[in-house]
Amino acid sequence: MEFDELKAVEAINKSLIEANRTPYDTDEVLNVIDMIWDFYEENGLLDIESNPDEDPDDIEQEVVDYVIRMLRKDKDAKVRPEDVGIMVKAEMAYEDTII
Repeated sequence: MEFDELKAVEAINKSLIEANRTPYDTDEVLNVIDMIWDFYEENGLLDIESNPDEDPDDIEQEVVDYVIRMLRKDKDAKVRPEDVGIMVKAEMAYEDTII
């Protein structure tokens, strides 16, 4: 199964709603997804040679911290820092469904 951005957006917004948070529009969520994948790329996690035994849960907090830093630089972003952890966890959970 392939990564489907719109299904990832749905999964993230569903997790936000379940956590009694307000969901974001598609563009805001896609911006966060892009930041997550930028983190993967910058840290060599998309390389074929990357360690398949590496547990992505071990890097979850690093991803959250990275996304929060990037959102602070993006003056147009509307995502609240307190929602990033929920969003990252939901995106990683979605990734697990397509492996």
